[in-house]
Amino acid sequence: MRSSPPEARFQGGTRVKLVRRRFLQLAAGAVALPGLWRHARAQAYPARPVRIICGFAAGGAPDILARLIGGWLAERLGQTVVVEDRTGGGGNIATEAVVQAAADGHTLLLTSVGNAVNATLYDKLNYNFLRDIVPVAGISREPLAMVVNPSFAATTVPEFIAYAKANPGKVNYGSAGIGSSLHMAGELFKLMAGVDIVHIPYRGSPPALTDLLGGQLQLMFSPLPPSIGYVKSGKLRALAVTTAARSQVLPDTPVIADIVPGYEASAWYGIGAPRGTPAAIVERLNAEINAGLADPKLNARLIEIGSVPFPLSASEFGKHLAAETEKWAKVVRTAHLTPQ
Repeated sequence: MRSSPPEARFQGGTRVKLVRRRFLQLAAGAVALPGLWRHARAQAYPARPVRIICGFAAGGAPDILARLIGGWLAERLGQTVVVEDRTGGGGNIATEAVVQAAADGHTLLLTSVGNAVNATLYDKLNYNFLRDIVPVAGISREPLAMVVNPSFAATTVPEFIAYAKANPGKVNYGSAGIGSSLHMAGELFKLMAGVDIVHIPYRGSPPALTDLLGGQLQLMFSPLPPSIGYVKSGKLRALAVTTAARSQVLPDTPVIADIVPGYEASAWYGIGAPRGTPAAIVERLNAEINAGLADPKLNARLIEIGSVPFPLSASEFGKHLAAETEKWAKVVRTAHLTPQ
């Protein structure tokens, strides 16, 4: 057999090298495509107005915070952000609406303590909160104020406990609904202080505040955003705050743990999205929300209404949701709470 000329062998080797090089380039491109696709989807997002669905009544702390963060996101995303209040079911109606929405970042959920509580409070839900809602970002974590009508006899927590023990079942406290942070703060106080006070659920904190101001209720564990003005004007009396540390906006008000050691309850809020929402969209929303929490103007506004900015990565917020779900499950079981 005749061997090929040297130049033919050289050309054939060159062709092999070129084909191999082209194959490697294509392979590298294929590996990069998912990342580029995710990036492109994040850049194209949002393609239409974004909804933040809130499970509580207009005018309450959740609604106020949703509108503050929604306004910030509208500026950053270049799209309208609409806050939609869907009350009922202790937040379950709102949560289920988001679970069933398209996983494209255009429908978001304002998450709260209620979501963590409902996971145990309700035997049958049409969703699993920790599985079906993707954690996006924290917004705020804040104390509740243990507030009474100024006409109420007690002016301190020890006086309140003494009065409640002397009058079992005669003190009513209102909340934003069964399983809300307001309700759970009250139930934890009942267990740890050993008092018998009666829970009156409302469809949101604003109507409960109205009845407290009018004297139909004696007590609320109220979020600060809707109640701080009444406290400062003297229309309500703050006996204590529920967090381990004092509030910046009520620095002279003690903490319940000073009298009931180990007591701690916080209202917290964040943003979640339907399961399957692209990671790039979650990352962008997380970055934009955290930028808002660091913005001097928005940060100052949150602190002014009694909120503490709660910046977290998406994974950190997920760990927080899991820890809160476990914490409040114990209270639900110990107090034998039911949705009715």
